[in-house]
Amino acid sequence: MTDTDWRDLLSENDRAVLARGQWAQRAGYGQRPALIIVDAQNYMTGIPGAADNAEKFPLSCGAAGFAAVERIAELQAACRASGVPVFQTRFIVNPNADDCGMFHRKVGVGAGRSENLYFAGTFGAEIVETLKPRPDEIVLDKKKKSAFYGTPLLSLLIDARVDTCIVVGGSTSNCVRATAIDSEQNNFFTIIPEEAVFDRIDISHRISLFDMNRFCGDVVPQAEVLSYLAGIGSKGAT
Repeated sequence: MTDTDWRDLLSENDRAVLARGQWAQRAGYGQRPALIIVDAQNYMTGIPGAADNAEKFPLSCGAAGFAAVERIAELQAACRASGVPVFQTRFIVNPNADDCGMFHRKVGVGAGRSENLYFAGTFGAEIVETLKPRPDEIVLDKKKKSAFYGTPLLSLLIDARVDTCIVVGGSTSNCVRATAIDSEQNNFFTIIPEEAVFDRIDISHRISLFDMNRFCGDVVPQAEVLSYLAGIGSKGAT
């Protein structure tokens, strides 16, 4: 449990519904994991230590984003040490063609075409320095929320014989949630380390953790995932 735990949001009736339906069972882990880092981009965090992040990075997640990036870096390092593949996604929009479709009808900040948003070729669109991919790691650009939608991620996971997706990044209620749902729908064991996902709005974060744990993935402590990865490494990558 963390300081953003969802359990204190549930009523007695909610708890009864969960018990009656036997929701939130532990699905567990498979044998061949991959780490999927969702949209850990500068526009999602801002610049560490900057006093004007909220003003200059209107979609940043603030302190929650910086804290999660540090936890993601631990997972990234553990995966690399264990021979576990690491995939990253970026939400990238063409500033001229506006190729994100419905998104800008719901999120109006994109009309400003800021350097600190998600437009191709800008600082905001780039992956945060702490999590820069290695040359041999795959980065997938996407236009929608799920890392699976409109990308070759599924075929790449199949090719790598992956059976477990560890989903981290942001935001919890948007792209992480959509990716976790698609992961489960494609029959992958789906793991969400709760300290390694982040959101702009605390209630959205907490409810999304609850919902993912309820029906599509296992929301677990980071330490548990690191222990699992260490076990994978001790067996050797195949």
